[in-house]
Amino acid sequence: MAKIDPNFKDEIKKYGAFDFSACYNCGNCTAVCSLSTEEDSFPRQMVRYSMLGLQDEIKTSLKPWLCYYCGECSVSCPRQAFPGELMMSLRRWLTSKYDWTGLSGLLYKSLGAMIFAFIFLTAVVVGFAYYENFEVDKIMKYGHYFEMFAIAGVFAIILLPNIIRMWYFTIVKTKTKVKIGMYFTKIWDLLVHMFTQKRAKDCENNNFRWLEHMVLVFSYLLLLFTTVFLDWFDAENIFVIVLGYIESLFIFIITVDFVKDRIKKNKALSKNSQPSDWFFVIWLLLMGLTAFGVRLFIDLNILENNKWIYLFHLMILAQWALIIVPFGKWTHFLYRSFAMYFAKLKELANLKPASKN
Repeated sequence: MAKIDPNFKDEIKKYGAFDFSACYNCGNCTAVCSLSTEEDSFPRQMVRYSMLGLQDEIKTSLKPWLCYYCGECSVSCPRQAFPGELMMSLRRWLTSKYDWTGLSGLLYKSLGAMIFAFIFLTAVVVGFAYYENFEVDKIMKYGHYFEMFAIAGVFAIILLPNIIRMWYFTIVKTKTKVKIGMYFTKIWDLLVHMFTQKRAKDCENNNFRWLEHMVLVFSYLLLLFTTVFLDWFDAENIFVIVLGYIESLFIFIITVDFVKDRIKKNKALSKNSQPSDWFFVIWLLLMGLTAFGVRLFIDLNILENNKWIYLFHLMILAQWALIIVPFGKWTHFLYRSFAMYFAKLKELANLKPASKN
């Protein structure tokens, strides 16, 4: 039996939702959504579940992740219930439910906690630099080690367990019987959605945004590879050096465009930005800009007299790797990719075999 929680609407508002109880179930949002089908009613079903407080139904659903928030539903809503923002808020709420540490929920709901975390990591970086007498060579060496261990540690300790929890909620608890072989044969779907987010192309008038997002994903992942595995800041190979410059430049250009949209608020997606949205785009912008600056200072042979640029980069890197990636909006990229993968598995598992005559 479904358990109704009338207080859920107050909880989900802490994650950014508006007064979705204003919805009178007219169906306009579903009618205009290009992703809505007979099987997947976007976003009306999730609005209804939220109004009733059916937390278990929401927790076991993949539908909030299948929405790419083009904003047409919110624009078309005659009651200003902002269903698109509700779907985004449900993604934040689901992130907190997948996270075994509980920190995602705390940081999403408390701006003060987020700012404290940023200040704490800044103090740790400055304290470390002071301990090393601000010797830039030593700081950069340990900074490179930090990048490697942070990637492995965050994935193994936080993200992987959270993905397993997501799988448990959406596959196991829904009693979906997926054959073991399907997990391997459909892994390509996971990779395609992870690197291209191709479902976003199904949204009307969304091709440019999709292209920007895909270029940003590739640039970010390539810069990560270039700095961590090719040791960009210590590289002498001209190809590696130029590659890093191009990657960081693409990240900077695209994130500047994202920030501009959020400032202008001329698109439905950008009108109701939450702190987590701002932190994501601004810190990603700073990642590209400071990485570019550090390498440029190295090539101009002025880094030794301008240690602040690498210290600033290391602060941004630590905050990005230990706060935004495991607990902030970056996880949406990961969970959405796995949601597409799990949705495909559920679709195949629910197919009825053809009857024999």
